[in-house]
This record gives sequence, structure tokens and C-alpha cells, in this order.
Amino acid sequence: MIADTIAAIATPLGEGGIGIVRISGPEAINVGKKIFKPKYNKNWFNGPGFRIVYGHAVDNETNEIIDEVLLSLMRAPKSFTGEDVIEINCHGGILPLKKILELALKSGARLAEPGEFSKRAFLNGKLDLAQAESIINIIRSKTGTGLKISMNQLQGRLSDKINDLQENLLNIMARIEAVIDFPEDDIEETSLNEIYSQCKDTLKEIDLLIASAESGKIYQEGLRTVIVGKPNVGKSSLLNALLKEKRAIVTDIPGTTRDIIEEYINIKGIPLKIIDTAGLRETEDVVEKIGVNKSKELINKSDLILFILDAAEGMTEEDYEIKKLIDEKNVIVIINKIDVQDNQTNVQNIKEQFNNLPVIEISALYEKGLEKLEQVIYEKVMGGQISLDDQVLVTNVRHKQSLEKAKQHVEEAMKGINEGVPGDLVSIDVKSAWEALGEITGKTVGEELLDKIFTEFCIGK
Repeated sequence: MIADTIAAIATPLGEGGIGIVRISGPEAINVGKKIFKPKYNKNWFNGPGFRIVYGHAVDNETNEIIDEVLLSLMRAPKSFTGEDVIEINCHGGILPLKKILELALKSGARLAEPGEFSKRAFLNGKLDLAQAESIINIIRSKTGTGLKISMNQLQGRLSDKINDLQENLLNIMARIEAVIDFPEDDIEETSLNEIYSQCKDTLKEIDLLIASAESGKIYQEGLRTVIVGKPNVGKSSLLNALLKEKRAIVTDIPGTTRDIIEEYINIKGIPLKIIDTAGLRETEDVVEKIGVNKSKELINKSDLILFILDAAEGMTEEDYEIKKLIDEKNVIVIINKIDVQDNQTNVQNIKEQFNNLPVIEISALYEKGLEKLEQVIYEKVMGGQISLDDQVLVTNVRHKQSLEKAKQHVEEAMKGINEGVPGDLVSIDVKSAWEALGEITGKTVGEELLDKIFTEFCIGK
């Protein structure tokens, strides 16, 4: 049992309607008694949990009322951390929050470390490690789809899948032990074939999870998308049209965009970190040249490139130079200004230059063709193969690494069976695979890794 009591501000600092100070541990209620005076129910601490009591936060040394508050009481084990928890809901200014936290610390609590509330929930068996990590993903979700995936993980869909795989591996180890204990030839040969088949089925499930990691990463972290093109071709107009707001300055003067503009947009649930870059051209302007160099750096770091061309001008020498820069990258070609008359010859010529890439015709000025562009982006990124209703997605790099380790050990076990390696050695590989999967849910994780994971959380969570 954890002996000390922790406290922290659980809401962002700044002006707001409500702020929360959270206190958890064996002395949480005693701390609450010292700093909270109820308005009506004087024996609030004697009642059951899941109650909210109205009153004031008070400095007992000076009898000064700090703020008018509501106190939420949750008794162990029916709380987020599995411990006694109180939350003091005060006005959301910086001063009342800080003063109430100071009172809690003076009354016997200590300041919580980053993620310590979630860590206690894990240590007290309220959630496993994969579920705990999903909390961070929920906080950082950029689209409704990303939020849905994170909520699925918090509710245990990934954990259930990992537990099933571990159960399969335990069954395999049991079968291997039976072969070792009863080594009759006919039984051994049959059993080894069945063990190999079980390993093969488990490997297939692991491969599916690993394959989902790329899509899961995109939904969670977003896709780094760079708009490139020569000056005055409509890059900033496209950014504004996709954002549905005038975020970037648009003029007829080439070279208006000299720095990098970054914004997130939601394309069918996929968060795109879309970056408007300086027009790519040779220039003597020192500031513009810095912007052009930044644009070239971003091209190399991008996940997706939107290469925008001018239907009124067709392919120019500048466009051909840009085409060389983005060769062999993930590109969607956009022909802008299709509202200009007599441009069909130019449009056809551009399409011939990019016959292996998707080419979309738009008018950023009149917002024509944007729905088709969004559909093409979605199909190019996801391939139309992801169904969130029936698939568990891996969104965490650590989880993917553990799955890859498990895969390697299962493959080694299968290789050992084929080569006639003794059963006890095959069992070692199967057990190693089981341990690798256990790292995801926390069954086999060490204290050092736990500390590293939870320090990525914010204080108060």
C-alpha cells in the first residue's frame, strides 16, 4: 500500500470558470478536513463517497476564507487512483488554485510528480499500462477519430487483444511442456505440428497489430503535410480554403510568404499538420532566401506533399525544378486557378507530366474541388482499408516495438520447431514473446520504464 498522500492542480493554470485541486492517498480526507469548511453538512467526511459538498476553502491558521468551493469525495477503492480522493473545485484563477494547493501541502500532502495519479491507478490495479498511456492520447487527440481510438484503448480493447495473445502463448508453452514430459514419437510429432500451427496463428495476429501502427500513428500524431509551389501560385489561398479562415496573407505580389505557417486541419478524421511554405524560386532577397531554404528542408521531412501549379501558366521552368526536388516522395499534384478561361491545354500538359500521381483540379479562390482533394488525401494516406469499428489500432511507438520483439521470438520458436531444436529451448522463445507482450499492458515492465512513461504525463493527471 502507498503510504503518502499527494496533491496537485488538475486543471490548466490561467483564467477560467473552474479550477480543480486533486488530493489522493490515505490522508486525503484528513487533509480535506483541515482546509475545507462545509456550509451546511458539518460531518461531510463521515458519509459515503460520490458526494459533492458546498463550502469554503479556509486557512485554519488565519481563519481566512480563500474561496467558495465544492468538494468532491470519492472513497477507496472506488476512485480513479483506487485510494481516497478529494477534489476541490474552486474558481479558475491562478491565485485561488495556488493558495488551495499550498494549504493542502501544509496540511500533510506532498506535491504530486508528473503522472503520479495515473501511476497510482496502475499500481492499484484500476487500469493497465496501455490504458494509462491512452489518457495522454485522449488529452492530445486532434480529431474526433483520434479521440475514439484513444477511448477504445482506455476501455481496454487493445489490452484485451494483448491478453488473448498472451493466453495463446501460455497454451503453447503448456503444450511444449507436455511434449517434453511425454516424448512418445507419435504424440510428439502430432503435438509439434499443432504447436507450430498455434505459433503461426499467433504470429498472424501480431502482424495485424504491427500493420495497424502506421495508421494509428497518423490518427494520433497527424500527418506532416507541406504545400509547395512557385511564388504566387495559390499556396496561401489553398491553406486559407482548407482552414476556412484567412490565416495566411494573400496578395498578387510574388514572395509574400517568407516564413513557415503551420496549422492543423481535420480531413475525414485524419489530423493534417499543414504547412504553407515560401515560394520556391531563385531570389536575392535575404529574408525570402531563408524562407526558401526552410521550405526545402521541410520537403525532406514531410509525410505528404501538396504540389500546387497554376492552370493559367502551365508548367514553367520553376515548376520543373520543384518537380526534381519532390521526386520519389508522397505527392498529390494540385492544379489551381481552373476558374481562369482557356486553360485546358495547360491542364492537359500538366497531367501528362504526372501520369503516375493523383492530379486534382481546384479553384482555391472560389473553393471548388476541395471536397475531391480531401477525399484523395484520405485515400492516399489510409488506402481506404481502416475500419475503426472492427479493428484495434496501435498508436504508441513503444507498443509497436514490443510487438516487433514478440514477433521475432515467435518466429525463432517456429524456426526451432522446424529444425528439431529441443522443446525446452523453443519454450524459452515462446516465454520471451509472452514477456514482450506483457510490456504493453505492464505485466512484465520494470520500475525504470514505468517512471519514464509516467513522467510524460502532466502534473495533476
